[in-house]
Amino acid sequence: MDFILEPWPWWVAGPVIALIMALLLLFGANFGMSSNLRTVCTMVGGEKFSDFFELDWKAQGWNLAIVIGAIIGGYITVTFLSSGETVDLNPQTVESLQSLGFENAGGTMVPLEIFGQNALTSIKGVLILLIGGFLVGFGSRYAGGCTSGHAISGLSDLQVPSLIAVIGFFIGGLVMTHFMLPNIF
Repeated sequence: MDFILEPWPWWVAGPVIALIMALLLLFGANFGMSSNLRTVCTMVGGEKFSDFFELDWKAQGWNLAIVIGAIIGGYITVTFLSSGETVDLNPQTVESLQSLGFENAGGTMVPLEIFGQNALTSIKGVLILLIGGFLVGFGSRYAGGCTSGHAISGLSDLQVPSLIAVIGFFIGGLVMTHFMLPNIF
């Protein structure tokens, strides 16, 4: 299929996101991806192990539909609508990543050194994925939501805790990028 869509410009995507947030506010709902893990755990009987999972998971069906839509939309985009074009990174970023051992910086959507099949066969790769996954999961629950929930839904609701969480996310990203990542690779 040769049909390729260009990314939406900000002046289209921004108002669409604002409209969705206004509708969520109107219906008293909050958007977020990390809360779906709690919903799925409740669906499979998590409330037997912890009171944290006692909730009406059927009321969260709309949020699960967003996750399923994101997965299907991502697959369709990568499989049918992508041009195969590489990620356009700043040459200094590419040079910096290559000095850390990332061979194909900008050539793939995610670094194969972390997310490739070879990473799953090395102790270092498995530890990075397990520790990173734990920290992201714990952090999103401790912060009361993930980056999408706080940055999109929480900030549009003018919630101060979401502003604090988003500032924390940025600080954490900068610390990871500039201080921790060079010591891991």
